[in-house]
Amino acid sequence: MIFLADEGVDAPIVKHLRDLDFDVKYIAEFASGLPDEKVLEISNKENRVLITSDKDFGELVYRLQYIHSGVVLLRLAGLAPLQKAFICERALRDHSSELLDAFTVIHSSVVRIRKRQGEF
Repeated sequence: MIFLADEGVDAPIVKHLRDLDFDVKYIAEFASGLPDEKVLEISNKENRVLITSDKDFGELVYRLQYIHSGVVLLRLAGLAPLQKAFICERALRDHSSELLDAFTVIHSSVVRIRKRQGEF
């Protein structure tokens, strides 16, 4: 599985995942300031699961019904970047088969996964 990290994702998370051979493109490295809709478009075009900490993607997916390849929303505020990286890594590994075409929310102690409407 391949990923696209939104620019709001902490750089240590991206580095940690890459160090473990996850295929992660990082918006901050090539298209900083890109609107959320364009980030989602890149994710879809390249069939990458989007990793973000931006709750606006929930609105795009649920309220505005944007198509997506998969979104992973990190809700790890208040934790150290390296701690976030380990939690993210564990969740991506443990749930890799469920992330495509799903909206996933990662908290420090729980992972919630919801498939696109009609795919339950």
